[in-house]
Amino acid sequence: MHVFEKCANFTITRELRAAGLYPYFQRIESSADTEVVIDGHTKVMVGSNNYMGLTHDPRIIEAAKAALDKYGSGCTGSRFLNGNLDLHDQLEEDLADFINKEAALVFSTGYQTNLGTIGALIARNDTVFLDKLDHACIQDGARLGFGDIQRFRHADIDHLERLLEAVKGDRGKMIVVDGVYSMEGDIADLPNLVPLAKKYSAAIMVDDAHSLGVLGPHGAGTAAHFGLTDEVDLITGTFSKSLASIGGFVAGDALVIDYLQNNARALIFSASMPPASVATVIKALEIIRTEPERQERLWANTHRMMKELTILGFDIGRTETPVIPILIGPVEQTFLIWRELFDAGVFTNPVAPPAVPEGRCCLRTSYMATHTDEQLDFVLEQLARVGKKYGVLGHGIEVT
Repeated sequence: MHVFEKCANFTITRELRAAGLYPYFQRIESSADTEVVIDGHTKVMVGSNNYMGLTHDPRIIEAAKAALDKYGSGCTGSRFLNGNLDLHDQLEEDLADFINKEAALVFSTGYQTNLGTIGALIARNDTVFLDKLDHACIQDGARLGFGDIQRFRHADIDHLERLLEAVKGDRGKMIVVDGVYSMEGDIADLPNLVPLAKKYSAAIMVDDAHSLGVLGPHGAGTAAHFGLTDEVDLITGTFSKSLASIGGFVAGDALVIDYLQNNARALIFSASMPPASVATVIKALEIIRTEPERQERLWANTHRMMKELTILGFDIGRTETPVIPILIGPVEQTFLIWRELFDAGVFTNPVAPPAVPEGRCCLRTSYMATHTDEQLDFVLEQLARVGKKYGVLGHGIEVT
């Protein structure tokens, strides 16, 4: 078998393109805001992770411009050797204070954060426990380590306990969960995970990629939301969502951060975050902390959409956050509905296996603090029309 034979056999994308139903790699010609322009046509964006709506805030843009003027366009090397700016150190101090941990470490992407953190910490005498719906970077980070990997059914505390109980001897143990699950929109059950971890002497790591800015006082994340920051050992996150940039971080005890700084291969062997991106995050953190009304507006929009979608009869699953999936079912129907909404001016994300189980395809919608009532009215109008046309509306449930 030739190494490229698998590529020739991968025909699904060519078939979808031929049918006009390929939904990915859409070329956006404008700022990634509440509305975007694609092929000259305006779409209401309900498919991004820009929860705080900061990507085009003038203060953010000014901070990025100032960093470009002072530091140039890039660092041309890893932080470990020649690419560590005072801006990187400042951001780590700001993040540690924001998350309320001793120290933080900044990586070039959120994906690399989990690769580097889990890969460095899980050694041959360790076991890592993953929720089956953990993000791909958590799964890949676990594979990079040399320890044992155990996966428990999504949000199933009893299953996790059986796996923990089965680990014998003095193996190190760490539980890794998403704070907010990126497709389902539900929140990790930290109030039950924390005592379980203590019972079995396991560390807890929470990936707050979709929680920063969204959950907790001032948007400090899932652990802060539950008042359990001191009980969670490591908190990771990304800058590419609420913080309007690119990059990621891990926060925790200073001893752990020092170890990762000198052992995480994804940090040591990657070029550092560009200065304009770092400056963007510093300014975004400042705005989030000083403008709580953004978080309030985000939740007002979220609660409105949850209520209205449920009343219309859509199945939105167990979501508790601005990530609101709309269950469709068959993959063909999901792509047809996506296309019709897209042509009508609504940008959503169709989600198909392996990201979701067979027969559980959905449209992933997500909302911003800066969405207007008029934009949300338009989205609801189009969803109601298309949902009725394709027969995916239920009987509706009154939400109070």
